[in-house]
Amino acid sequence: MKWKKFKIKTITEAEDVIISTLYDIGFEGAQIEDNVPLTAMEKEQMFVDILPQMNEDDGTAYLSFFVEETEDGKLLKNAEETDAETIIKEVERELADLRTFMDIGEGIIEVSETEDIDWINNWKQYFKQFYVDDILIVPSWEEIKEEDKSKMILHIDPGTAFGTGMHETTQLVIRQLKKYVKEGCELLDVGTGSGILGITALKLGAGHVVGTDLDPCAVPAVQENKEANQIPDKDFDMMIGNIIDDKEVQDQVGYEKYDIVAANILADVLVPLTPVIVHQMKKGAYYITSGILDVKETVVTEAVKKAGLTLVEVTKQGEWVSVTARKD
Repeated sequence: MKWKKFKIKTITEAEDVIISTLYDIGFEGAQIEDNVPLTAMEKEQMFVDILPQMNEDDGTAYLSFFVEETEDGKLLKNAEETDAETIIKEVERELADLRTFMDIGEGIIEVSETEDIDWINNWKQYFKQFYVDDILIVPSWEEIKEEDKSKMILHIDPGTAFGTGMHETTQLVIRQLKKYVKEGCELLDVGTGSGILGITALKLGAGHVVGTDLDPCAVPAVQENKEANQIPDKDFDMMIGNIIDDKEVQDQVGYEKYDIVAANILADVLVPLTPVIVHQMKKGAYYITSGILDVKETVVTEAVKKAGLTLVEVTKQGEWVSVTARKD
């Protein structure tokens, strides 16, 4: 199997938001090349005696994503045939949009060909068990230490398409769920992905979760993670579709029935989502959002207020922000 490699020249400060944008338009699994110094934790996790030599960090970064190539030279994006020129134009449009509110550096895209790589399993070497406060998140291929067996444990395998919970945006939402989840509450998770937020809520005592996502891959990902955490099927329902503009999805999800709505999505999606999602919330319900770059904080808080919600709390981790609001 051959792959086309698309390599974007950017800057380190733009890495996360460009990767998130690539995910949103259907390109999964980005490779990062930069010269950011390793943290103490990263050095410990490398398990080598001699650390790799790195050039001086000049802020430059390269983000690469890969698209499968058929025998006749066509490219496959989400099982549909396309070509390199179409992909480049699509990514260039997204990069142009990002330029309107942040510096992304040169934004040049190079295309090359690469041979078959075991993408399905190679990423596993980078996903190790870790804590979000007192919650331990463990992939299926790692053993749980004896001293950790009494703690709250989430078994999460993100696969190749969805996040692991290691990203700041997910951790921000998990911390808010710990504050606001009550026994037996109903939760709606918009942009479910691996199901980590819904499963966390159920572990914290929620009674039922409904998840929505645009990507059909979310269905098997959530199912596998439900089974790994012994979550009964009846406790976590999945729906595929765009709740922002699809009335059928809105009707299926239901109105004024949720105690909490969680949405770990980019700010530009939260703005149109917020005035819609208030109709799914009960009076007194909490709206927990993340995926917001600090430069976009005001955009989201204004959208929340405009939708008639009361701003409750803004929390931050790194350059990312979580906004929590309430329907009074």
